[in-house]
Amino acid sequence: MRARRRGAALMAGRASVRTPRTPKRPPRPRATPVVRENSLRRLYDRARKAWDRPLTAYYLILGSSLLITALGLVMVYSASMIQALQLNLPASYFFRKQFVAAALGAGLLLVAMRMPVKLHRALSYPILAASVFLMVLVQIPGIGRSVNGNQNWIYLGGPFQLQPSEFGKLALVLWGADLLARKQDKRLLTQWKHMLVPLVPVTFMLLGLIMLGGDMGTAIILTAILFGLLWLAGAPTRLFAGVLSIAAVLGVILIKTSPNRMARLACLGETEPGPSDQCWQAVHGIYALASGGFFGSGLGASVEKWGQLPEPHTDFIFAITGEELGLAGTLSVLALFAALGYAGIRVAGRTEDPFVRYAAGGVTTWITAQAVINVGAVLGLLPIAGVPLPLFSYGGSALLPTMFAVGLLIAFAREDPAAKAALAMRQPRVRWNTMRRRVKARSSGER
Repeated sequence: MRARRRGAALMAGRASVRTPRTPKRPPRPRATPVVRENSLRRLYDRARKAWDRPLTAYYLILGSSLLITALGLVMVYSASMIQALQLNLPASYFFRKQFVAAALGAGLLLVAMRMPVKLHRALSYPILAASVFLMVLVQIPGIGRSVNGNQNWIYLGGPFQLQPSEFGKLALVLWGADLLARKQDKRLLTQWKHMLVPLVPVTFMLLGLIMLGGDMGTAIILTAILFGLLWLAGAPTRLFAGVLSIAAVLGVILIKTSPNRMARLACLGETEPGPSDQCWQAVHGIYALASGGFFGSGLGASVEKWGQLPEPHTDFIFAITGEELGLAGTLSVLALFAALGYAGIRVAGRTEDPFVRYAAGGVTTWITAQAVINVGAVLGLLPIAGVPLPLFSYGGSALLPTMFAVGLLIAFAREDPAAKAALAMRQPRVRWNTMRRRVKARSSGER
């Protein structure tokens, strides 16, 4: 009983004593969010690291050129249907011809990208001689044909024709690059006579043969290629300015002596066709772009291709693209050309081979200048020169040498030592060689 009483008293005493409350812990501070600047910096570093990879130029050239060609086939079909039906031809007539040219051009691209650089240099003189021979044939009556007032075509039979002046661009790039590379190896480019002769006289010969047929647009592209090669060769400013001034004087004379070229020059910035409709094509090109809006009227829903806009599938296919695909479509095309131009400049700037530098720079100048002239004419910022949009407009004679030139760029991008190593690591034969080395490393007693 006494033990029970003591236990009860002890329990009562414990109950009377209040246990102090433990103070509440302060709330834990929330984890601070990741600073945007750090995340953006990491994203920028990753993008820059991916951009600096050895195969970036290779994939940019291959991907952008194939996308431009594929989208061009779609737009050629859409833009040429009405004109084909007006000529009592099947709606897919121009598309089928362009598709055949694209298939042949893809074969040329594959051949060019697999050819070694030495073989490209060896082909420069035969291609130049063949181009000059064909351009001379164009001026012979009965062989050459006139299209839209330009005597620059050779009839091949059936629906096929050939424009040799388009192959003259490729010939000038390859031959000029080989010439300047050999002179640089001999350290002759420090003398102005070796830099100009025979590059400038041969270019003027090609320009003369082209201008005999009245094709000033192609002559402008050849002049741009010449300036690009001289710039890459390190021509001094006064020499560069002298050649440029001579070309400008000749251009002014050619424009002044042609009423058609003067009329095209007068259409810059015009918004009305004029009393004699001399600015009809330029103005309706602006109308097509303006009616497209941001996302266009829809593929195949162009209004201007129903006889309002001349040459909707060749020189003014960019206007139809703007009308049907809108600002988004035209900006996508321009972005692809910008990527192709950047990749070409990157290939020319990172190589130590002078021939590769001159040839890559010449091809990049060719494609970029032609795209700028075509788009500038459609936008009303430059005179209409009759120049197709590279890889995009209808025309097999323009598509074939351009795709071969793109194959050149891909071949040059593959020749970079870092790109070679990266491509070699992705081929299955490397794994086979690795397994074979492992087998050889085993001891003689293992089987």
